[in-house]
Amino acid sequence: MSRRFIQIAAISGFIAVVIGAFAAHGLKQLLSPQAIETVKIGVQYQFFHTLALFGIALWIMHKPSAAGLKAAGLAFILGILLFSGSLYALALGAPRWLGPVTPLGGVCFLLGWLFVFSATLRTKMGE
Repeated sequence: MSRRFIQIAAISGFIAVVIGAFAAHGLKQLLSPQAIETVKIGVQYQFFHTLALFGIALWIMHKPSAAGLKAAGLAFILGILLFSGSLYALALGAPRWLGPVTPLGGVCFLLGWLFVFSATLRTKMGE
């Protein structure tokens, strides 16, 4: 699973750079300042959780038995897709009914962090 998480983190990081650069340069004339800010928030959260996913993959490599880490990684992936993905879509003019998807992605991020915390309680650290 750690290899798959690293692969997904690499792809997610790549996509975040592309979207961030495109928003900063290619979309400035096409989107409102508010829409550009929405994209920036999506990119920021995607990067945070891409790095967290990468860290989880490294943790799993070091401690394969750490309970909760796989769930944390999956929650972060789902959060990136729902939170950042919905923000990108909304900034580009997707229907407003997509708006409630964003908080669901945020809940996935929160759950992911709770799973990380839980893993620290169930895993001997420092070995």
